Amino acid sequence: MAKFVVLAKSKKHKGRVGMLITKRGVLITPAFMPVATYGAVKTLSPSELKSIGTKIIVSNTYHLHLRPGEDLIERAGGLHSFMNWDGFILTDSGGFQVFSLENLRKITDEGVLFKSPIDGSEEFFTPEKVVEIQYKLGSDIAMVLDYPVPPSDRNTTLKSLQLTTYWAKMCRKRFLELKHPYQIQFGIVQGGLYPDLRLRSLKELMDIGFDGYAVGGLALGESREERNSILDVVLEEIPEDNIRYVMGVGLPEDIEDAFKRGADLFDCVLPTRNPRRGTVFTSEGKLNIRSAKYRMDFGPLDPKCECYTCQNFTRAYLRHLFTVNETLAGRLASLHSIYYYNKLLEKLKMEVLSESGLIAVPSCGNNDQGG
Repeated sequence: MAKFVVLAKSKKHKGRVGMLITKRGVLITPAFMPVATYGAVKTLSPSELKSIGTKIIVSNTYHLHLRPGEDLIERAGGLHSFMNWDGFILTDSGGFQVFSLENLRKITDEGVLFKSPIDGSEEFFTPEKVVEIQYKLGSDIAMVLDYPVPPSDRNTTLKSLQLTTYWAKMCRKRFLELKHPYQIQFGIVQGGLYPDLRLRSLKELMDIGFDGYAVGGLALGESREERNSILDVVLEEIPEDNIRYVMGVGLPEDIEDAFKRGADLFDCVLPTRNPRRGTVFTSEGKLNIRSAKYRMDFGPLDPKCECYTCQNFTRAYLRHLFTVNETLAGRLASLHSIYYYNKLLEKLKMEVLSESGLIAVPSCGNNDQGG
C-alpha cells in the first residue's frame, strides 16, 4: 500500500532525502508535521499552512474521539474533508496521553481506562478501539497505541516495552482486518534510555511488520546527549526502505541532530505553542518579542526570513499586538515559526541533494507547498 524510496544520502552524516509513496500522493522527506490536535493547527488555516510549505500535519485520536467524535467526522467524509485539508494527516494514537494524563488514567494489559478531563466520564481505550477510531477518521498514517514513560528504572521501562509490543500486535491484527483503502500504520519503538531494550522493541515490532517505524518516548526529560545516543542505536537498525519518524522532538537543533542520524519525519507543539506566547526561533536565535527592548525596533522579526510576517510587519508592531493581547499576534508569530521549521528542513534536504549532485527540489517559498 505504501513504499518509501531513498533518493539521496549524505556523504557527511546519515541524513537522507526520501519519498513516501502512498495513495494520497508523494511526501518528500525530511518533513515537519505541525500539530493539529483537534483537526486544526492553532490560529492558522489550511491555505496558510500550504502557503508556507506544510505537506503533512498530526492530529490526536484521543482528543478527536472526545470531541467531536469519530462518527461525526466519518459522516463528514473523514478528517480531510471535515477540516478541508488535502495534504497528508498522521493521527497519534493517544499514547502520549498515557504519559501526560497520568493522574487521569489506569493501565491494564487490555488497554487504558481514561477519566475524561472534560466531564469526568470514563472511557476505556483498547488497542483495537484506537485502530477503529483512526479508521473512521480516515488519516493517511495511523499510529499504534503505545506506553511511553519518562527516563525510568529498568523494570518500569521493560514493562512499558512489553505492553507496547503486546498492544502493537493487537493493533496490527485489527488494522489488517479492517483493510482501510489507503491508510498505513506505524509501530512505535520504546525502551527508554536502555539501548538493549530499544533494540529488543524494534526487533519485536519488525517481526510484527509495519509500514513505518517511529521512535517514541523521547523529549520526556532526558538530556540531548542521552537522546542522541539512543537515536544512534535505533535509527541505524531500521531498514533503509522504511520511513523513520522521531516523535515529539522539536527544538531546531534537536531536529537537525535526529536528521543527521537518519530520521525522516518530525513533529512537535513548540513551533505553534511558543509563538502564541511571544517566543519564536529566528536566524539570530530564539527571540521573545514581548521584551521591552523591541518597543522601538522597526526591523523584521527575522531579517533573513521571507515569510509573510517578516516581509510585512516589524518587531515593534508585533510586540504591540502581544502587549494588547491581540489574536493576530499569535497568528503572525506562528506563521513565521512554521515557515522557519519548513525552511530548516528544506536547507537540510538541499544540502544532501547538493552533495549527491541531484537536481534540487523546489524550495518552500510563499507559493510553494513543500513538495
